[in-house]
Amino acid sequence: MMEQPHSCCKGAEMLLNLQPTSSVSIQYHPFFGPHDDLVLLELDEKLLSDVLYQRVTLRGQPDEDAVLCTKSKTYLVKFVGTSNSVFLIPPADYSTLHESGGENYNQQVPTASVIKVAPGNMELVEVAPRLDKLKSILSENLYSSDEASTAMGDLYKWDDLINKVQASDDELKAGLQALSAVEIDGYWRIVHEKYMDVILRMLLHNSVLNDWSLDSLVEDKVVNVLESDGFPRKLVYHCLNVYGSRVEEAMDGGVWRLDARRVCVHFARGILREGKRKMESFMEEWLRMIPEEMQPSFDMLEGEVLTEKLGVETWVRALSVSSLPTTPADRFSILFKERAKWEWKDLEPYIRDLNVPGLSSEALLLKYTRRSQPSIDAEPVFSAR
Repeated sequence: MMEQPHSCCKGAEMLLNLQPTSSVSIQYHPFFGPHDDLVLLELDEKLLSDVLYQRVTLRGQPDEDAVLCTKSKTYLVKFVGTSNSVFLIPPADYSTLHESGGENYNQQVPTASVIKVAPGNMELVEVAPRLDKLKSILSENLYSSDEASTAMGDLYKWDDLINKVQASDDELKAGLQALSAVEIDGYWRIVHEKYMDVILRMLLHNSVLNDWSLDSLVEDKVVNVLESDGFPRKLVYHCLNVYGSRVEEAMDGGVWRLDARRVCVHFARGILREGKRKMESFMEEWLRMIPEEMQPSFDMLEGEVLTEKLGVETWVRALSVSSLPTTPADRFSILFKERAKWEWKDLEPYIRDLNVPGLSSEALLLKYTRRSQPSIDAEPVFSAR
């Protein structure tokens, strides 16, 4: 017989202070069922406040595993089954009473009503942001110098990106910065490398004409001159951001310094875009392109180029770490297609940026490579596992 809730039946509340070795009677709730809209989520205490105050979002497309994002981190949502029965008991307002039979038929016994048996719970596992998709979708429609006549494909605003890319807000911002993306008319774009080359060359050309020091470029002067040459102000600022950094704030916008490594890498990429080159030929052309104020060295190209011996000749070819996938399995797969065996000094620049929460670089090497060392004095060599 079902009656209205009574003070002797406290629902889920009656379990909060249940002592060890004690027991409580349970029964089916009138609304017992699968209740697929109720899911248990196990949380680390450090995430509790973010969840309770709704500072988290679930992200992912229908064909992707769901991830939960805080402001700065991304967590994979995994279902973990359990062999034990987990009873979900609602608050007292939804509980019922059970009347025992026999001599004590009219005695009311505190009873917990089970509304659902949970087969398991959801767990959160911190993962690296899935930024390869960001690069893929932004690369579909590069911003070029002839934007007006370019066939327009899909464009993405910030809200579009957070709905499509499985990464926290902070990680997404870092990903956009790593891709040298820029917001133009509300849409995030990657500027075509050939257009960036034209802007940078014009900046360097004007620095010679106007006797500008590349270590102290006055922002307003640079922007006004290049704008008069036909370049949008937004793209001039973007060029300064990509190849330099602001070293002094001022009312007129401040002072910028071009970064020698970024400029030198840019010209090296341009030379090798058409294919590999003999070392002597590459170095001669590369040094000729670099501004006199800068002191280039081949070490600047670490993680950008590979060298190989063909007979007595040394050749140089492009392999930029920025072009590689961010997932370790895909990254190592491509690297071992490039070379069956890698010396550590060559491999390290291509894996140091891999970010897998809970796994160190050493653990990644153990998981994806085999290490061999011909002699105690020899450099270790890594091949695919």
